[in-house]
Amino acid sequence: MKENYLVEWANDAELFELIRKELFTAVIGDVMDKMGLFHQFLPPNIRPLKSDLFLIGRAMTVLEADVCGNAEEQSKNPVLSKAFGFMLEALDDLGPGEIYICSGSSPDYALWGEIMSARAKALGAHGAIVNGYSRDTVGILALDFPCFSMGCYAQDQAPRGKVIDWRVPIRFGNVLIKDGDMLIGDIDGVCVVPRAHEQEVFARAFEKARAEKVVLNKVMEGMAAKEAFEKYGIM
Repeated sequence: MKENYLVEWANDAELFELIRKELFTAVIGDVMDKMGLFHQFLPPNIRPLKSDLFLIGRAMTVLEADVCGNAEEQSKNPVLSKAFGFMLEALDDLGPGEIYICSGSSPDYALWGEIMSARAKALGAHGAIVNGYSRDTVGILALDFPCFSMGCYAQDQAPRGKVIDWRVPIRFGNVLIKDGDMLIGDIDGVCVVPRAHEQEVFARAFEKARAEKVVLNKVMEGMAAKEAFEKYGIM
């Protein structure tokens, strides 16, 4: 890490704890904008099941595709002959600190549910983000498992979609996500920090978050917005 950066961490666990204490998606997104990383937020319709959820972890990418209801009987592709494609294999491959993030299909059905949440939690995963809906909402909330989706909708993926691959690059809205990228989610959305840039992004974000607290205090004490911006470059 560059010497001028004031915050250091030795591993993901330490970084996750620092982020939970000090950061939020807005400040991380601002830093990435300054770095020229302009397309790092998932679409605004991806929302947490509870407004107070905070999600941090590494992406375990999952690629889903639409299928017709009789795909298992007619397909020449062995993946499509399986009930959920590779969904069960992908779910079981989750590791501690990872987030199941799924995209690629139509937003017409649920891609996440209660039993998936239970398995993911048992594996030490930190949450799930799906480019579609989630279901079994009462059960997911009872498990206290962080989930971000388009909302709650019971229609199942089983006859409509299958996982065709995992731990591969995926597109989620305008964002390219690679396995192992960092995901941060809160009430204001979900941002993706590319692994190649994460040390600089987070070091700058800690600096900015601390400076913002100074500016907030000055404004609350009566400093004009223009004066604060001219002095600190933050608003």
